[in-house]
Amino acid sequence: MRPSVQEMIAQSKGKRNKKLIEKFIPVILFLIASVSVLTTIGIVVTLIVETITFFTRVPITDFLFGTTWLPFSNKEAMFGIWPLIVGTLKVTLIATIVAVPIGIGAAIYLSEYASETVRRIVKPVLEILAGIPTIVYGFFALTFVTPVLQSFFPEIKIFNAISPGIVVGIMIIPMIASLSEDAMSSVPKHIREGALAMGSTKFEVAMKVTLPAALSGIIASVVLAISRAIGETMIVSLAAGSTPKMDGDFTGSIQTMTSYIVQVSKGDAGYGTTIYYSIYAVGFTLFVFTMVMNILASYVSKRFREEY
Repeated sequence: MRPSVQEMIAQSKGKRNKKLIEKFIPVILFLIASVSVLTTIGIVVTLIVETITFFTRVPITDFLFGTTWLPFSNKEAMFGIWPLIVGTLKVTLIATIVAVPIGIGAAIYLSEYASETVRRIVKPVLEILAGIPTIVYGFFALTFVTPVLQSFFPEIKIFNAISPGIVVGIMIIPMIASLSEDAMSSVPKHIREGALAMGSTKFEVAMKVTLPAALSGIIASVVLAISRAIGETMIVSLAAGSTPKMDGDFTGSIQTMTSYIVQVSKGDAGYGTTIYYSIYAVGFTLFVFTMVMNILASYVSKRFREEY
């Protein structure tokens, strides 16, 4: 039975509507995707412009090579960035020492030893740590971890680098564990079965077969977690202190790049002052650190990727 004229007209309109939708959908999706790109460009441009303003007032050599950070000094303000960088690296070092072995160990257990039921329970519980607000972590470091450490090591001050470093490490464990477990789970099953058939134990398969095969993903997860630790704000603002020092002491008060930005942003400096513009210079330095870490993670992922 042939369709009527009205049905043919309706079908023609339906086809035209579908074609219009197919033309507009890519445009709409492109605009949505452009939001993140344009936002990033806006942030970078703002950082660069305000940082340039700062360097018109403070020599860039003093900023890059100075070893004293005293922006609030009544005599002569000094803006050597290295004390803030050293404070940031102290916290990051401790966080890495805490998070890497625990995170990779958890990934090995979830990938190689845990049953499907245990994996479905443990992995979401582990990832809950990533959803806890960082300010809660900060108070946890200040009111619980620091007193515990002081009970064993009385020389540790109330504000120090160890306590926030440990808590930042706890915070980034889910990132390392989850991404590493995903990388290890993607290793084909027949590779494990081949190693077991040759007489390897389960531990030998995990350490000598699965771990090397998933090395690119594991290293990338560690680098991204370190980048996250470098940019952590609230934990170090609450528990690390606000004393920029360039030394090897982990037991006393320090100041990181992010905690300095928080200090000034709370109103300690007026708009348009040199101190105000210094937060953009510090923020740009932090941006460079994070960008380098992300590029490194991408390079490592491609460099050590295994093809199956």
